[in-house]
Amino acid sequence: MYNIALFGAGRIGKIHAINIHQHNETLLYSIIDPYMEGAKELAQLYNAKVQSTEEAMSDPNIHAIIIASATDTHADLIEKAALAGKDIFCEKPIHLEMHRVIQCLDVLKANNVALLIGFNRRHDLHFKVMRKELKEGKIGKPESILIISRDPEPPTAHYVKTSGSMFHDMTIHDFDMARYIMEEEPISIYAKGSNLINSEIELIGDIDTAFIVMKFPSGAIATISNSRRSGYGYDQRIEIHGEKGLLTTRNIKENSVEQWNENGCINAKAEPFFLQRYQTAYKAEWDHFVDVIAQRVPPICSGHDAKQALFLADNAMKSLLSGTEIKLDPHQP
Repeated sequence: MYNIALFGAGRIGKIHAINIHQHNETLLYSIIDPYMEGAKELAQLYNAKVQSTEEAMSDPNIHAIIIASATDTHADLIEKAALAGKDIFCEKPIHLEMHRVIQCLDVLKANNVALLIGFNRRHDLHFKVMRKELKEGKIGKPESILIISRDPEPPTAHYVKTSGSMFHDMTIHDFDMARYIMEEEPISIYAKGSNLINSEIELIGDIDTAFIVMKFPSGAIATISNSRRSGYGYDQRIEIHGEKGLLTTRNIKENSVEQWNENGCINAKAEPFFLQRYQTAYKAEWDHFVDVIAQRVPPICSGHDAKQALFLADNAMKSLLSGTEIKLDPHQP
């Protein structure tokens, strides 16, 4: 049985707590959160301890930690856990500044601990099947990929201030998915964005609507369409066009009932948000991390993957601000 310390008792932390508790190889050992009431409530629910960061890092009974706390805590916690010899599961991103990401990766390498980054869409069954069929040559050589990701409503301006730009908070998942599916590093990126939804987001220098185009060494092109608003649920679709055909994944709906009449068809909306849409992916992600702890498999999404996704987000912002296409060296930073 692996004892797990959970950093962060908020929305994402509660999802991970359920999966840790339900897995037959893991025990939710302790909760760490500066908001003590939330930590105590979650700890009581799962009969876990409430610890400080220092207590958790020095506790020899803890085998691994999961970081689901605020973004600005991730890098420091990763380094402390690595020095303590504990395997790490960290929600994206490692940090919003590239130099801190590189520092963390150096500490991880020096201490030989595992790090899994929480790009949970890699664990979605539908996207995994799509990637598998692409690798099997079902549609031949891929020529283009279209990734559509639209949130049901925009976040608050306060959230945007602390989470990074739209590219660093939202699109970063799509950057990772493009790399994961295509198994190539982009060689150029071009981004355009607008403020169409929330004027408060514009006032703090961010956007709420974007298109990004990336080109790969093979010549294939990826297009990412993002919006902070949709009137029909959480829009998550991918389409891959190849020389022999097409692979596509549709939205997961709240239910599969369709009502047909003389006016056509009425069906349910897409799932309301990521917690519902990716519920099974979160569970599969935790199953994978347990296999990583047990040294049965390497992490499917490493610190290198986190660095590369941040690299694309940084360069998308450069393109947006300059209005030009940015040429990329896939071996940088």
